[in-house]
Amino acid sequence: MLFLNSFSVKAREKIDGLGLLLLRLWVGQEFALAGFRKISTGWEAPAWFAGLDFPIPVSWLPANLNWGVAAVAELVLGVALVLGLASRISALGLIVITYVAVYSVHFDLGWAGWNQIDSDAGLGFKVPLMLGIMLAAIVSQGPGRWSLDRCRKP
Repeated sequence: MLFLNSFSVKAREKIDGLGLLLLRLWVGQEFALAGFRKISTGWEAPAWFAGLDFPIPVSWLPANLNWGVAAVAELVLGVALVLGLASRISALGLIVITYVAVYSVHFDLGWAGWNQIDSDAGLGFKVPLMLGIMLAAIVSQGPGRWSLDRCRKP
């Protein structure tokens, strides 16, 4: 019995932080790819984006600037999250971006999710809500053991 207890403790020590690493990798790549897709289409906001109703103070920005800021922020903060660099700040920034997206695009489309993700019916707020909850876990728990943040701490 002592062997099993010792093995269990050693196994937990080895995988400590693995869940947070996987969470950071998944969420970070999702946002980084979203930002890259925006940048790759150009710096001019598409018509559907320009016509959205944004919350204050985002609504004070011109559509093209708003598009560019969102694209760069998603890309930079997503990559930072993947690396585990300034993880809590990056996750907070992405929560703000997610809030703006839900407010402006997703909420009025209702509760829709994975089974309709590639259609207009899949643009509801279920997936952004899940991403927001994942980001909140990173804000509250930190980046985990396998991160650049952890390497920088004395």
